[in-house]
Amino acid sequence: MKLTYVPAEGSDIEPLFHLSKDLIDRYENISQIDYPNVLSWVLNKIKKNINEYTCIFRDSQKVGYCRFHSVGEKMELDDIYVFSPYQNQGIGSEVIRKCIAETGLPIFLYVFIQNTKAVSLYKKLGFRITETIRDSRYIMERD
Repeated sequence: MKLTYVPAEGSDIEPLFHLSKDLIDRYENISQIDYPNVLSWVLNKIKKNINEYTCIFRDSQKVGYCRFHSVGEKMELDDIYVFSPYQNQGIGSEVIRKCIAETGLPIFLYVFIQNTKAVSLYKKLGFRITETIRDSRYIMERD
């Protein structure tokens, strides 16, 4: 499988926001958060950092997005999305392996506890749970 990566553009902000919102709606305990404030924060984060997002293509078809960036002495794997029709085809694994190969720094990520498929994938790729946040998310790290 050959994946290519293209910088995201302004037109990708809305689709990225909807992907984030869908994950929050599916996996977050909405009663324990300030939902409108969280959605506003997510949208502002995407707008402010759109130049750090990458569009993932297989052949000429856009199949997802990711953001991999430095935070101090670590790298954060943030907002990795593979569109539903392309999931379970090894795309996410390949993107994560590419990120791992690009750095010698430790990598961390946030993942919803209820997103058991993602947690399992990250564990398979060498990440370990290092912290639990508000009973809804894990921080996972890979040295």
